Amino acid sequence: MPSRKPGLILVHEPEKACFERLVADGHAPERAAEIASYLAQSTDLAAEFEALGRACQARGLSFTPVALDDAAGVLAGDDPGTTLVWTLTDGIAYFRGGAAPALARLGGFKTIGADDALFALCQDKFRSGAVLGALGLPVPQAGLARDGKWLVEPPASTAGWFVKPNRLGAKIGIWPDSRVADLGHALELSRRVFAAYRDDVVVQPYVAGRNVRASFLGVTPEAGVEALGIAFVDSGADFQTMADSLALYGETGEAAKAAGLYVEPELVAVGDVQPAADAGIRAIAERLMSGLGLRDVFSVDCRVEADDTVHLIEFEVCPGLPCFDFRAYCRSQWGAELADAMAETAASRLKG
Repeated sequence: MPSRKPGLILVHEPEKACFERLVADGHAPERAAEIASYLAQSTDLAAEFEALGRACQARGLSFTPVALDDAAGVLAGDDPGTTLVWTLTDGIAYFRGGAAPALARLGGFKTIGADDALFALCQDKFRSGAVLGALGLPVPQAGLARDGKWLVEPPASTAGWFVKPNRLGAKIGIWPDSRVADLGHALELSRRVFAAYRDDVVVQPYVAGRNVRASFLGVTPEAGVEALGIAFVDSGADFQTMADSLALYGETGEAAKAAGLYVEPELVAVGDVQPAADAGIRAIAERLMSGLGLRDVFSVDCRVEADDTVHLIEFEVCPGLPCFDFRAYCRSQWGAELADAMAETAASRLKG
């Protein structure tokens, strides 16, 4: 079936749909709202769908935002030869966005972003860490616990450990006591996480340093690691909690801004302060692109110590595009606002 004209389909899972499904599955409404908040970029970007449509139209493309539950039907009626699929939200457990690139592959559509296998891998931190370690990347080793029992015991650590959910879609520690000094506390946190979210926890040796986000958008197909934007993200805290996350994005973020509780973290280019660490992160990203298959759009989270030691924490195949840091990256690296950067990326792939 011929397409209307060459176009971009942006598939996203809305927060509301996720929340309702989680509640129907027996999650407490408060916990379901916290889980669904990880899809806030879907909520935040919806306000710019008109701008995205205009930016695409200016480049001779149609633009169609599609809720995940409607994706199969929409793709079945479109032309794989002239349509590009961009998946905004990922997920294989609490979220289901990883189905979108699989549907696109099934239908023979070109896609923006990594293949569907990486959508699954990045959402399981324990398995992801094992693969990253096998690639020789500097990721902390990890233990895995479920409801107070070790599935894999963590390595020894003189600095203590950091405890985080295994599949909840972010690197955060849920509570302020997520950094622990003894493994009994780590097991107690695993019980709390399991009771609240039905998730396992990853328990890693605590690593010192400042938080760093490396953002990538391949506006041009030939873009490589030189196009990474690598910045310290200084929020004044050692790590982000669930409460911190809720204050940044989506409807809860808007409420926090209205109440004067939102403070945007400061971004400082790593290359301006620690050029050796910047070079190390680019080497890590190059390995992720060549050895793992990251492409088009992704982010990498690291911790950087004062002596330029880099610890790789995780990668994301669906970075928060409407977040302050990715917008800043688009402006600094590509000289464009988010909508134009996304539209130009799509146009360059459809023309290629």
